[in-house]
Amino acid sequence: MAVPMAVMLAIGLWGVDRGGMWGDESVTFLVAQRTVPQIWRLLHDVDAVHGLYYLFMHVVLAVHPGEVVLRLPSVCAATVTAGLVAALGVRLAGPRVGLGAGLLYAITPMTGHYAQEGRSYALVAAGVAGATLLLLRAVEGATARAWWPYGAVLAPTCLLHELAVLVLCAHAVTLGLLRVPGRVWAGWGRAAGTVLLFVLPLVWVSQGQDGQVAWLVTPGWDEVGRLVRHFSPGRAGVVFWGALLLLGAGLSERRTAAVALPLLLVPPGILLTVSQVRPLFHDRYVLYALAGAPLLVAAGAGRVAGALGRVGRMGRVGRLRWSGLRVRVGDRQVRALLGVAGVLVLVAAFVHELPVHRRDRSAAHRPDNLAAVSALAVRQMRPGDPVLFVPSVGRLAALAYPKGFRQVRDIALRESAPGSGTLWGREATPGELRRRLAPVDRVWVVAEAYALAPGWSPSDPVERTKLAVLREQFTVREEHVRDGVVLRLHVRRRPADEPPADESAVDELSAGEPPADEPPVGELSARRPVR
Repeated sequence: MAVPMAVMLAIGLWGVDRGGMWGDESVTFLVAQRTVPQIWRLLHDVDAVHGLYYLFMHVVLAVHPGEVVLRLPSVCAATVTAGLVAALGVRLAGPRVGLGAGLLYAITPMTGHYAQEGRSYALVAAGVAGATLLLLRAVEGATARAWWPYGAVLAPTCLLHELAVLVLCAHAVTLGLLRVPGRVWAGWGRAAGTVLLFVLPLVWVSQGQDGQVAWLVTPGWDEVGRLVRHFSPGRAGVVFWGALLLLGAGLSERRTAAVALPLLLVPPGILLTVSQVRPLFHDRYVLYALAGAPLLVAAGAGRVAGALGRVGRMGRVGRLRWSGLRVRVGDRQVRALLGVAGVLVLVAAFVHELPVHRRDRSAAHRPDNLAAVSALAVRQMRPGDPVLFVPSVGRLAALAYPKGFRQVRDIALRESAPGSGTLWGREATPGELRRRLAPVDRVWVVAEAYALAPGWSPSDPVERTKLAVLREQFTVREEHVRDGVVLRLHVRRRPADEPPADESAVDELSAGEPPADEPPVGELSARRPVR
């Protein structure tokens, strides 16, 4: 366990301070620094699914509110998960399989990606891995008391993210494949029922907040293929296909397959199926299922190594020939050679995916970089300039990195985010916004690229008013683009200036018709698809 944990810790800490938060991370950073009553008020209207995580991070960030501290819980959780995967491998198939499984988990790029993200997914993965290990211990213990640690770990894990409850289905399949007796089913049923009782209130509240995932689309086979690649230690080439072949070989290890295969397939399979009717699927929601893949791959590698070892042990020794010299190789030497070969394969797999790991440690590789937006604002805006965020979620850049916006005036903001119990504040009404903009001769617009596209028609009347006023009364003087965010200086149009090029677009925006295609606003703030 120690070696996989050390490797995972090193990978997790490598480049953890990448110099900028993206949207969802900034939400964690900002919400966790509110008071507990303010967090509680927010959860009544939005983001209840992350409530426990925000309260946990409230305690963490009380130590020091910084980007590295924001990500350290995920780094530690991924480190623990690598050790738990190794422990599962040891329990199921022996020390070598356990070591291989833990190392494979640590070097998988998807693991490293979420190990450095200030969200709950790495913590959920640790909880599920721990609950799976406790499941095996409870099955072997065969006492009613043995199930309570299992339930005690799984309940808060599901409260960290409600979709972790799908692991109960995977564990039920595992018990069926292991053909456990009725008393084991009874113990598991009581523990599972207790977990569901804890989670049901969260599910009920979150159903009223399902607009947060309205940006998700129905997944197809391309999404399945992407998930398969993300669950592999290599996404293409010999590493990917080699891992796939070894995973197939690992299916012949009955006990390991009974635990790892349901964990790998059941939660993603259920979520993909449900998402054909109501889109809920994203690979980060089932990150915890990844633990099944390294267990099967390591078991397959162990089976192949065992076959090679038996070949080497034919008779009492094996014989190899180099340049006319005969070398006698005994059992111990064969095992040592296989062990060295295994280490070299893992190192080669990591080196093969090194470019992916490096990209993940760049802020530019995330959906957006709010620090870069703030830095651009510092260079371009003058003290006292009014600024307009289109849409209002763009205010996250000013909230997370206020330095760039400290001397400018947020002309649309009516009530602050903490004071209003919202994520990014409450804005003025359409009429009030028009009155505020009437005396303004110049205004900076911070906008997502999609918000400036001619075909975008937002459902929010305030957003429609912003676009309508800009088209009717202003013209663009300057434009700067950084990481998908557009910073534009609009100046008031003089009477001699030409009218807007597309009057029909202005009429459409002012009419208040429902949108044809609402852009993604992410789970909370992700405006673009994320890995």
